[in-house]
Amino acid sequence: MMREEEEKVRERQIKAQKLLVDVESSNKMALAMKEKKRLEEKEMDDQIIRYNQEKAMRELRAQQEEQRIRDEKEKELQKMRDAQEKSSNRQEEIDAARAKRAFEESEKQARLREQLKEEKRQRLLADLDVAR
Repeated sequence: MMREEEEKVRERQIKAQKLLVDVESSNKMALAMKEKKRLEEKEMDDQIIRYNQEKAMRELRAQQEEQRIRDEKEKELQKMRDAQEKSSNRQEEIDAARAKRAFEESEKQARLREQLKEEKRQRLLADLDVAR
């Protein structure tokens, strides 16, 4: 009987040892799977971060390009305004010169009429003096 009990104890020890090996093996596999999952999640997080960074850079470049286009349009618009103002100023100068010439011409005509009137008056006075 002792031998049977020893044999049972020995079998239990072997089963326990085998169970322990199986548990350790399962634990190692579980830890390996857990580490693999952690690395996959980290890689996924890194991909998300890279994607977000690239997206932010694309958006920044797009905003910069839009600003450059707005600045270029504003510069062109200001150039057109300046040209229009210059043209307007030039037209005002031309109009002012025409008005000055017209005024001077009317003054000249008025002086000429006055001179002719005075000459006519002088002739009449001279004719009256001769007639007396």
